[in-house]
Amino acid sequence: MQTATFNNGTFRLKAIAIFLITAVLFVLNLTFGSVHIPVDSVLRVLSGQEINQTAWQNIILNSRLPQALTALFTGAALAVCGLLLQTLFQNPLADPSILGISAGANLGVALIVFLTGGTMGSLSGIGLGGHFLIVSGAFAGAFAVLNIILYMAGRLKSNLMLLIVGIMVSYLVSSFITFINFYSSAENVFLYMLWGMGDFSSVTRSQISFYIPCITVGILAALLQMKPLNALLMGERYAMNLGVRIKQTRIIILLISGLLTAVTTAFCGPVSFLGLAVPHIARLILGTGNHKKLLPFCLILGGGVALLCNLLTSFPGHVGILPLNAITPILGAPVVLYVLLSRKKFQQIH
Repeated sequence: MQTATFNNGTFRLKAIAIFLITAVLFVLNLTFGSVHIPVDSVLRVLSGQEINQTAWQNIILNSRLPQALTALFTGAALAVCGLLLQTLFQNPLADPSILGISAGANLGVALIVFLTGGTMGSLSGIGLGGHFLIVSGAFAGAFAVLNIILYMAGRLKSNLMLLIVGIMVSYLVSSFITFINFYSSAENVFLYMLWGMGDFSSVTRSQISFYIPCITVGILAALLQMKPLNALLMGERYAMNLGVRIKQTRIIILLISGLLTAVTTAFCGPVSFLGLAVPHIARLILGTGNHKKLLPFCLILGGGVALLCNLLTSFPGHVGILPLNAITPILGAPVVLYVLLSRKKFQQIH
């Protein structure tokens, strides 16, 4: 009993520490950028007070706040996806891109860019119509692949076979994208390449009211799966003996992962390594595979890591914004390499 109390107390301390760090990173995201805004001004704007510099207020409310919220929710969503898929497939390298859903979104965007020709111009010149087309294309592509995966999940009993199907679908979709880019103009290939670099600033203030509820629905659904996820850690046969409906649970997990991946990729582009690395960082910090602790912790940690990556895209004093996917592998790749080199330790945690 004393050990359990100690563990719960340690978990609370670590969770509070990560929450406070994430909160600090959130404020720093509103403070730093091409225009430096003092922290006290940021806090006054957030509390609804007026400040003398109306330009600062516009920057915070119309640009940096939507961007920081997007980073927070995207990081949480991708971290949850990674954790769900790593548990479902019992594979430490599973992440939101492994089933080809991200690739499906990429294909949708590549098709939109190809079919519209040069009418959308450069990425910076895309208007609301062009942005809507890109998001719609990404949604359509992601859900097309998700339907294929769900159909196969109903026919295949083995998670390993389903994983292989997902990887093959991803390769096929990538092949189509290569064909499309080969026949596209240099301008459109450049436009597609920019989208693929990932960006948390692409969700506008008006779109955030749609983006956050979609992510929240997926996250709440994931939180309801903590018990079957813990049972799956012991193997499918053990989970069945505990009354877990394997096929139904698998479809629910795929639906949740598909929804979160499709929404985040459609609005932010493919964001690499967050879904893969954050669950491992959470296991390293907590030293447990219990999803009742791991899943909420991943939510906060994923948001914090995404905010850190977003902050680094504008550091140190860089005039422009660095590509997001140039930052995320720097944080994620060492974690994955450490996991691969410490497999015995991680198998004990699982």
